[in-house]
Amino acid sequence: MTDLTSARIPGLRDDDHVRGDPAAPLVVFYGDFTCPRCLVGYDRLRGVPVRVVFRHLALRAKHQRALALAHAAEAAALQDAFWPFHDSLYEDAGRIDDPHLWARCAALGLDVARFDEDRRSEAVAARVNRDVRDALRSGATATPTVWIDGVRHDGPPPAGVLPDPVP
Repeated sequence: MTDLTSARIPGLRDDDHVRGDPAAPLVVFYGDFTCPRCLVGYDRLRGVPVRVVFRHLALRAKHQRALALAHAAEAAALQDAFWPFHDSLYEDAGRIDDPHLWARCAALGLDVARFDEDRRSEAVAARVNRDVRDALRSGATATPTVWIDGVRHDGPPPAGVLPDPVP
């Protein structure tokens, strides 16, 4: 656990992917859709009354599909479907190849041709690269790196630091 005196997390940005009650504790989740520990973190955050910001820490060195999935999520975001796409990736982590991504898009009602073009765009790559760069600058060394109310936790959010789930 690290506090802000030794590392800095960038403030909220206008284009961050955020969900949850603005008055709830803030959780910034630097993750990778191919990371099993990120899936654990995703599961721990479900149903917990927090405000979650998801940012990418996708490195090709960790998994060959890490960057492709980050780009795909950003392409879905351009059609206002970041969170449904995000959830679908974590809820069906065994199906991450392109045909499965197209099927997800179709199931979410996205324009698949636009999605495919957007995920290969320079703008999407720049967005993912910015998140990765900011993650590394904040002191993130592993996925997930989770900031809970300004305190960094390496790995899934530990028991006892999150509010109790909503019944």
